[in-house]
Amino acid sequence: MSDTPETKRDYRDTVFLPKTDFPMKAGLAAKEPAILAKWLGDNLYQQLREKRAGRERFILHDGPPYANGDIHMGHAMNKVLKDIIVRSQSLLGKDAPYIPGWACHGLPIEWKVEEAYRAKKQNKDEVPVDQFRAECRAYAAKWVAVQREQFERLGVMGEWDNPYLTMNYASEAVIAGELLKFAETGQLYRGAKPVMWSPVEKTALAEAEVEYEDIVSTQIDVAFEIVEAPNAPELVGAYAVIWTTTPWTIPVNQALAYGREVAYKLVELKTGVFDELPELEYLRGKRILLASDLAEDFLARLHPHIGMDWMTVWENQLGSLEGAWARHPMHKLGGFFAKPRPMLPGDFVTTDSGTGLVHMAPDHGEDDFLLCKAHGIDPVFAVEGDGKYRADWPWLGGQGSVINPKFNAPDGPICSDLREAGALLAASADYQHSYPHSWRSKAKVIFRATPQWFIAMDKGIAAEIDADTTPSPQRGEGWGEGERGEAARQTSNSGHPHPTLSLKGEGPTSNGATLRELALDAIARTRFVPEKGRNRIHAMVEGRPDWVISRQRAWGVPIALYVNKATGDYLRDPAVNARIVAAFEVGGADAWFGADHQALLGPDYNAADYEPQKDILDVWFDSGSTHAFTIEARYGEGVRADLYLEGSDQHRGWFQSSLLESCGTRGVAPYKAVLTHGFALDGQGRKMSKSQGNVVDPLKIIPESGADILRLWVASTDYFEDVRIGKEILAGTSDAYRKLRNTFRYLLGALDGFSEDERVEAADMPDLERYVLHLLTRLDTELLAATEAFEFNRYARALTDFCNNDLSAFFFDIRKDSLYCDAADDPKRRAYRTVLDTLFHALVRYAAPILCFTAEEVWGTRYPDAGSVHLLEWPGIDPAWADDALAEQWAGLRSLRQIVSAEIEPKRREKVIGSSLEAKVAIGLPDDRDRPNVTHDELTELLIVSEAVIDTVAHGPVAVVHRSDYHKCGRCWRLLPEVDEDGDLCGRCTEVVGA
Repeated sequence: MSDTPETKRDYRDTVFLPKTDFPMKAGLAAKEPAILAKWLGDNLYQQLREKRAGRERFILHDGPPYANGDIHMGHAMNKVLKDIIVRSQSLLGKDAPYIPGWACHGLPIEWKVEEAYRAKKQNKDEVPVDQFRAECRAYAAKWVAVQREQFERLGVMGEWDNPYLTMNYASEAVIAGELLKFAETGQLYRGAKPVMWSPVEKTALAEAEVEYEDIVSTQIDVAFEIVEAPNAPELVGAYAVIWTTTPWTIPVNQALAYGREVAYKLVELKTGVFDELPELEYLRGKRILLASDLAEDFLARLHPHIGMDWMTVWENQLGSLEGAWARHPMHKLGGFFAKPRPMLPGDFVTTDSGTGLVHMAPDHGEDDFLLCKAHGIDPVFAVEGDGKYRADWPWLGGQGSVINPKFNAPDGPICSDLREAGALLAASADYQHSYPHSWRSKAKVIFRATPQWFIAMDKGIAAEIDADTTPSPQRGEGWGEGERGEAARQTSNSGHPHPTLSLKGEGPTSNGATLRELALDAIARTRFVPEKGRNRIHAMVEGRPDWVISRQRAWGVPIALYVNKATGDYLRDPAVNARIVAAFEVGGADAWFGADHQALLGPDYNAADYEPQKDILDVWFDSGSTHAFTIEARYGEGVRADLYLEGSDQHRGWFQSSLLESCGTRGVAPYKAVLTHGFALDGQGRKMSKSQGNVVDPLKIIPESGADILRLWVASTDYFEDVRIGKEILAGTSDAYRKLRNTFRYLLGALDGFSEDERVEAADMPDLERYVLHLLTRLDTELLAATEAFEFNRYARALTDFCNNDLSAFFFDIRKDSLYCDAADDPKRRAYRTVLDTLFHALVRYAAPILCFTAEEVWGTRYPDAGSVHLLEWPGIDPAWADDALAEQWAGLRSLRQIVSAEIEPKRREKVIGSSLEAKVAIGLPDDRDRPNVTHDELTELLIVSEAVIDTVAHGPVAVVHRSDYHKCGRCWRLLPEVDEDGDLCGRCTEVVGA
């Protein structure tokens, strides 16, 4: 007799429920520091080096962040991505070291130290250089320590106890040595060219140190009276009008440029306009020369109501302006300003805007410099480093700064003087445009010709550096010879404040490939991820000017050269250079500033004949040399990094400076592949800014959510483009993490007590288990491909989809009945647990590069004495498990399962059934050939229903769901015909409980 409902036995103690101490709640913020401490205590990084010793090496060379301030989201994204790649390569069995580094020299650090001086009302220039450099070194060391701890907290594993620092003495010695290699091969030259200059920081800037911001500038139209025009005498007495948005350059004007193909005309206002617009009286009788296409725009700037009250009095023929001269509006000042200005043909002159005539100041523009140089006109160096005109300059001497808007304003001193001279035709402070600013001080920069040190881009060097000039497959051609040319020498103008500048090394020669050609060929030989990066850096290198490497600052590696006071040539003596490098090895770059220069020069030279250079190196030369004092110094001469990885802005920064430095000294790129990622934006896609209050701080996320959440976010983004992060996005990441964590929790619980005695061979497993093994082979292939492509968003998506869709929502769901209720030695249950064990070992390894803390927690929960998960290698997945025919069969079954599930859910919502186990399903298929090759019990188990019948129908597939009339087993809860009353046991459960 059956038990009454009141006395039915509770069979829960007979069910094999999963058991694990692995908690569902992650508590990452609390757990991760303990895991990190264990890694450090166990010296995990060194263990890994020893374990992978002798294996194929993979070197990701770390691009150095500035040792300046706390890390931000860009830092976090960058370092996590690097760590994921390094860990994944280690997982593949490679020896993948990671040496973190920092850029410790340069303006960002100097600027912060100067801020402290300014706060104390002190002038940095009055501080002894050795004291200032010591303070910069201490400041950098402080932030290296802070950032090191912050990067480690992200789970980034590396040689943190021995990073590379550009300020280490050994590093500074190598940097100096790399510079001297350029010097010994004649690639350096000293010249005066316009470079981007910060009047606030009083130094030249590289393109990578500049950012562009929209500003509003004063625009002016200025008249230059034509005094000579041999090909058009009627122009004499007329006024050539130029337009500029940099009024401060007018005091340095030396020429006017016109376009050979541009049509010009003379216009004059009609007399009637002066009655209506008396404020234009200053234009009466003035004939104005300008481009025909720009006449109306110019007249509108004079006055918006001029309309058609003007007439054309002359139109040119090609060549009319050749040989013409004009005089400077301030010619009455005499001296520099009295000399007439030539009108020169310039290919860069267009009719896009302005007047079609361009004023030339060779001190302050690249086109200006080149055109004037071609006609024997040199810079005059009128603007000093602080942005003021030289004190002895005839007009506005000692005044400025030239970047001051008030100085350039329509009522400022420049415009006022031009107006008084009758030359200012129009002026308004309303011109909106993009303009370069120093990314550090945020102040406007100017182009300024100053004596600087350059590395020539177009000098033949291949033979001197023994470069490999074998044509690359990508180029499909040889090198060819550069043009033969002699070294030029530039002499000073009258009043020139600087000594003669040697231009030795400038210009192409016949000595093989140039630095530009070597760099472009190296780009062709390099792998770029994504591929579009190749075109970007190619275009930049192809069109870039010579590399200006000097800075007028104090904190950095000095340009350790001796310049002959008589000739202007720099000394090229390997013995002297060797002594310089040796001195740097002992005392760092500081050794140069207090050096006994006679001792460094040795007995063959007299120190009185040479000028030690005081400028320091561009910090991009520092960081561009990291491959020499990090990769080659630690792994051997000629060793190149497998990968450089930084933000997309580094095509003009570190990627390029490293490329040029290595090509200029070794003839090859320092890297085999380059990966670029986008920038981290806020949740709405805006650039993060403290002023906007939209900064997402990784140092706040980690204590709240844990580093693994941040790491999963990085891996899940399409980081080749700009990415977004905010509360909602992180909430989605946390949800994805929770599902992965629950997958591991289920595996740990379901594998409780698993032993090798339980293992079943794949060939002896049910089809479902073999199908999951097939899916695992496909996942393994996809993850390997994603790893090779550095596409970890693809990697993370494949991993999470497999865990969520193939395991949790499918495999685990179907087999939970077998796991819970079959006998412990049941072949199906054993096969299931065997596959779970295989999945565990694969998934914990797959997850380790991304979820480095969680994977360690998972592994340690099951194997507390087996060492770190990060010492393991990629799982060995048997390719024989792949079975496409079986996969095709199960694809049909899964499709059928989806159809049935879609019909069950409404019945559950309507309370017709409680769980799917109470459902009776009738399935209609349009073709009997679609009938799955499974038994009734297998079909009901797949669908997780009590009954399932399949018939052929005209229109299908369809499924009809009713509540089963059978009774529920009190142990497995299945509704079966063999159960007499609810709560009684089915045959299987009776056997298991009675065993």
